[in-house]
Amino acid sequence: MQRRILDLETLLRVPYVDPDNGFDLSPDGTQVAFSCNLSGRWEVYLMPLDGSAPPRPVTAGPGAKFSPRWSPDGRRLAYVLDLDGGELFDLYLYDLDTGQHINLTPDTPDAIQPNFSWSPDGSQLAFISDRSGHFDTYIMPAPGGCPRPVLALPYPDEEVRWSPDGRWLAVVSNTQGQDHWVFLVPMEGGEPFPLKHGEQPLPAKDARWSPDSTRLAFSSNVHGFFNIGVYELQTGKITWVTEGQGDKEQPVWSPDGQRLAYVHSDGPVTALAVIDLGTGSMTTYQVEPGVHYRPHFTSNGARLIFVFDNPRHPDDLWLLSLTSGFSRQLTNCLPPDLRDAPFVMPTTIRYPSLDGQNVPALLYRPQQIDQLPPAVVYVHGGPNWLTQITWDPLVQHMVSRGWVVLAPNYRGSTGYGREWQLASRFDLGGVDTQDVVAGADYLVREGLADPARIAVTGRSWGGYLTMTSLTQYPDRWAGGSAVVPFLNWFTGHANSRKDLQHWDLENFGDPEKNRDLYYERSPFFFLDRVTAPVQLICGAHDPRCPASESIQARDVLLAQGKPCDFVLYPDEGHNFLKIENVVDAEKRRIAFLLKVLE
Repeated sequence: MQRRILDLETLLRVPYVDPDNGFDLSPDGTQVAFSCNLSGRWEVYLMPLDGSAPPRPVTAGPGAKFSPRWSPDGRRLAYVLDLDGGELFDLYLYDLDTGQHINLTPDTPDAIQPNFSWSPDGSQLAFISDRSGHFDTYIMPAPGGCPRPVLALPYPDEEVRWSPDGRWLAVVSNTQGQDHWVFLVPMEGGEPFPLKHGEQPLPAKDARWSPDSTRLAFSSNVHGFFNIGVYELQTGKITWVTEGQGDKEQPVWSPDGQRLAYVHSDGPVTALAVIDLGTGSMTTYQVEPGVHYRPHFTSNGARLIFVFDNPRHPDDLWLLSLTSGFSRQLTNCLPPDLRDAPFVMPTTIRYPSLDGQNVPALLYRPQQIDQLPPAVVYVHGGPNWLTQITWDPLVQHMVSRGWVVLAPNYRGSTGYGREWQLASRFDLGGVDTQDVVAGADYLVREGLADPARIAVTGRSWGGYLTMTSLTQYPDRWAGGSAVVPFLNWFTGHANSRKDLQHWDLENFGDPEKNRDLYYERSPFFFLDRVTAPVQLICGAHDPRCPASESIQARDVLLAQGKPCDFVLYPDEGHNFLKIENVVDAEKRRIAFLLKVLE
């Protein structure tokens, strides 16, 4: 039977709903607002929840629009816009009655986090900005005006939630190590304070107010895995409503405050769960193996709306009946001619690292193997992230070519408990690199791939680990493609935003005090060891892994007479937002891998 190679460009042009910056339900429960690239550009869409009409775009023009949030009266939508990928978001307001769009933060050079919140009366917006040189929390009048700082910590803030009674803000900040703390900010005066575990601040995130503002749900990994706790505002008491292994995150309250829905992860696979706080009974739901994101209760509490994806389904909005357990799609991004495509689901495996540690991973194997195939070790970014069973056009294209793809969840990845997440702290570029390299050894040892035809590729931190793998273990690889990587800890740290510098200091130490470590783990200083072709892809406006990192590495490699395929996108940042650039970059990545593997 002839192998069907899935066309990469066709897959990349399949639109999808943004799962990360979410969606929002209208206060009357009749409409959902969400961000999607249906047109090839990221716009905000409205859609009736009953499915009586198709999605309708309410934004247009340059830039990518994310994080739509309804005003409490349902007559306005706030959202953020990124013009060039530099994450210098502006906060916009859309009036549904007049159709007018207003930039609330014009001519401001600051970066704004896409996690903001309306006041319950709709008169103000709370948001997080680095206009002071540091990510602090501000409030501003909803029609626009001068922002007023309300929280300035020695840590970068990431998310803010206004309580329904208007008396409190819950602010999630990136604090010590890789922990987040939740700070409560009294809006009527008084000092902000963090949630505590005993006498110490509690590592916590995902802060969500109960409808009556008396309780705050959150997720915390203080006991090893993320579990859901509820903080009583009046007494300061914390009740843990989940326990055990597997991460429970993204809690959300039912309208009557009697139940919590959340995402329950078992490594790379998730499910939705609903727990009755009175009885403690819990029910789980799953569309099929894959990833469920950010559940919301509908206004009557009878259904959940969420985003779901897996290798057979791009990210779509789904609606789940809590009585019947039946789920149906609200959006349907997959074109009809791809619904019978031979998409491959991975198997979950573990393999020994170079020091014997068991590394969890996803293994994709072609449906037809004619001979010992080539393979790609596919490295996720983060590092506080993980490869899950998700929609990934690049992986499906590679597997359809007959390539084996191994995606390791190396030490430093989330999803496997606090100990695994922190296992690479102050050893970055060390044990995580070993875990990636051991993946290639596993493929050879198990007879899954041709040892002479194994490549490594990754994006962001995955690009960094691609380069540490090529420089520390050059004999393993036929080639390596690093997308938006950094390669030099000294310049990468110096040229990054303050919040990213904070993470570096907390997890890798000070560049002066730890100079030897910064040098040793910088692939830039060891490019002379590279023996395989290298590809570097970067964006000119990248605030996380500046393009200068790739440019200086390209210059050194070429001066050494080593092959280096270099691509710079002048109108992109860290996450490429323009579909034409996404398609071009991934086609170039595949062309490079084809050259070194086939």
